[in-house]
Amino acid sequence: MLDRTVAPPVQPLARVTLPVADVSALLSGARLHVLANAAQPVVRLQVVFRAGKTAEHQPGLASLTARMLLEGTTTRSARQIADEVAFYGASLECDAGYDRSTLTLYCLTRHLPALLPLVIDVLTHPAFPKSEMEQLKTRTIQNVRVERQKTSFLASERFNELLFGSETPYGRPFDSDAYQALTAEEAKLFHQAAYAFGNAEVFLCGDVAAERELVAAAFSVVPPGARHAIASPASSVANISADDFVLPPSRVVVASSLQASVRMGRSWPAPTHPETHRLKLLVNVFGGYFGSRLMRNIREDKGLTYGIYASVAPRELGANLIIGTDVKGESADFTVSEIEMEMRRLQEELIPAEELETVKNYLLGKFANELSTVFEQCDKYKTLVFMNLPNNYYTDFVQQTEAADAETLRELAREYLAPDAMKVVIAGPVDGPMD
Repeated sequence: MLDRTVAPPVQPLARVTLPVADVSALLSGARLHVLANAAQPVVRLQVVFRAGKTAEHQPGLASLTARMLLEGTTTRSARQIADEVAFYGASLECDAGYDRSTLTLYCLTRHLPALLPLVIDVLTHPAFPKSEMEQLKTRTIQNVRVERQKTSFLASERFNELLFGSETPYGRPFDSDAYQALTAEEAKLFHQAAYAFGNAEVFLCGDVAAERELVAAAFSVVPPGARHAIASPASSVANISADDFVLPPSRVVVASSLQASVRMGRSWPAPTHPETHRLKLLVNVFGGYFGSRLMRNIREDKGLTYGIYASVAPRELGANLIIGTDVKGESADFTVSEIEMEMRRLQEELIPAEELETVKNYLLGKFANELSTVFEQCDKYKTLVFMNLPNNYYTDFVQQTEAADAETLRELAREYLAPDAMKVVIAGPVDGPMD
């Protein structure tokens, strides 16, 4: 009879190899990346442009332009676009991130030929209708106003400002007045420059064997005025450093709140760093999963929070470590001191072998689970493309994670988890200087 009190044996992860993408250069200058998998009759088409915050000349322009693409073209209204997508049971979205903007289509494979002209129309002939733009700006400003009543939003906003600087794309806070002042003409000019097909990476994955040529032909056409992409204003910035900026004290007072949000962190090595995989393991020991040091201390032992995390945000121009949690206002300073204590423990003590093995198994198992669908495999592949990583990056991740030892992790903690190197933000009811 099965003894459920005994955990099943852990099997080592076999070497993981991502499917090889079929990459081709199109006449427009775009690159088409195809990952075919016929397991399900579905397809995902993503068109990615260097049109994120790092490319905008005015604050908020990248986000506004991306969201306006679905608000109407010269031949379709926003309602017609939505109705056509819904008719085919598809999903079409456009989002702007820090570095890039992405238009994403999910649909059944058989519907891709019918939906592809819509995608091209949205990308090449947006109308930027003024009435829809004004409504969108009003909704966005109202949403941010609501979010700024939350300590978690305020802490994250101040943390990014403190870490990267208020004048950089990664640290610049949302400016309602600047956003309201944006015009349709400015969005059109940004679209013409940043959404040129010569500036596009096209990712087609799923059951796509018969649709590749159709997509290649559609994105080989050079729309008028979009033959050459304009370089991003931030493209010459090698790295956005947290050490170049000095900002006011790291408290955001929210007098009416009983809760405080804590954000801590620092600049972090890029994924190309030779120690990146062992650093990932170290961060997971520290606060990367439910059984981490921070969870055991701050949640389980002290009962100060429902959850606390530590993770790395790898952006193209600068990565950072972030530690975050929400606690009672009177517990915020004590929480910071306990987080710093856990950093010192990792600097002073060797991680026990059983704990280290548990975290390795968790990390590798989570990685294997993240490759279960072709869409997830494509996401991993996109990371290689945009972060300029070698093809053996994930193979090295598995090998170096398995081989990592406690002594090496302690040395990395001494270098990268020093409490004095951390930026600290507390948003909550308590005023005054940090202890």
